Amino acid sequence: MVLRYYIKRLCGVGSILALTLLVACSEAHEHTAPAVNPEDSVSMMTTYGVNTLISDSGVIKYRIVTEQWDVNMVRQPSRWEFMKGIFFEQFDEKFRVQGYIQADTAWYFDQQRLWKLRGRVNVRNTKGLIYTSEELYWDGLKHEFYSNVFSRLVTPERTIEGTCFRSDEKMTHYMVTNSKGSFLPDDLEGEKVDTTENKK
Repeated sequence: MVLRYYIKRLCGVGSILALTLLVACSEAHEHTAPAVNPEDSVSMMTTYGVNTLISDSGVIKYRIVTEQWDVNMVRQPSRWEFMKGIFFEQFDEKFRVQGYIQADTAWYFDQQRLWKLRGRVNVRNTKGLIYTSEELYWDGLKHEFYSNVFSRLVTPERTIEGTCFRSDEKMTHYMVTNSKGSFLPDDLEGEKVDTTENKK
């Protein structure tokens, strides 16, 4: 008799629990995350400690050294990102070093073949030329460098500063406008400088 009483009580408690669970499940709330913005898209590849050779048309042209290399194909335009700095070596057809490029931050827009270098940009070539600026673009389609911010160009013969710079990839033929600096009149034949410069 006592056992039958407890069995009935247990069945009653079990029914209440089942009913509570049924009500709780029917009132479940859906948890959704906010939409992902393009700025939040993550890289499809991240590589650390990179030291690699890059070829163009089957010929090795550059060495890239960087602490971190992110490839992001989701953002538009798609890009490679070098947020912890980058160092380039440029080679000629015989694999001889022709120059160096260094920057604190860099982006490569692969569809446009355009490099954007920012923060303590430094370019050197084997002829003793040193270029410094805070921003430099490198157009792989036109094979030229250009910048619209203050730039400083130092060679063994002269120093030129200006706010508009354009050059070929080898830094042998260049143009500086809104410029000032020191140079010889004969130098104007090979390198173009705006005629409104202030000579020192």
